[in-house]
Amino acid sequence: MTQAVSEILTLTHGGWGANLIDCLKMVAGEIHGVSDIALMPVDTMGEFYETVKAKVASMPAGSLIIADFTGGSTSNVAARLSADFDIGVITGLNATLMLAALDMREEGRLADQVDDLVDVGRNSFKNIVKSLQQR
Repeated sequence: MTQAVSEILTLTHGGWGANLIDCLKMVAGEIHGVSDIALMPVDTMGEFYETVKAKVASMPAGSLIIADFTGGSTSNVAARLSADFDIGVITGLNATLMLAALDMREEGRLADQVDDLVDVGRNSFKNIVKSLQQR
């Protein structure tokens, strides 16, 4: 029996993760198994938590949540759910990280590749002008 491919859930304030996912289709083509849940100003923390919990419960074991930033409501909810579900959690959502996660999920459970993905995210920030000048 083959294991289901990991899904990716982004948790973002205001829902900008959905826009990022749409933009990445220009680079990656059709994207499956990736979704965003937006925390909006009208949402209570209880409502947001229950919405995310229901989604996580439907995801294959070993899937991944990428929250927009550390210490915010989105990352706090993700961390809390990781105690009850077999999921990986990363903060610091960006396009490079998402593209890497999309590629790496073919290699196995994303929850097992969190450290490698964190390294990708960390290394995605560059002073591009300085880098080009050094060539």
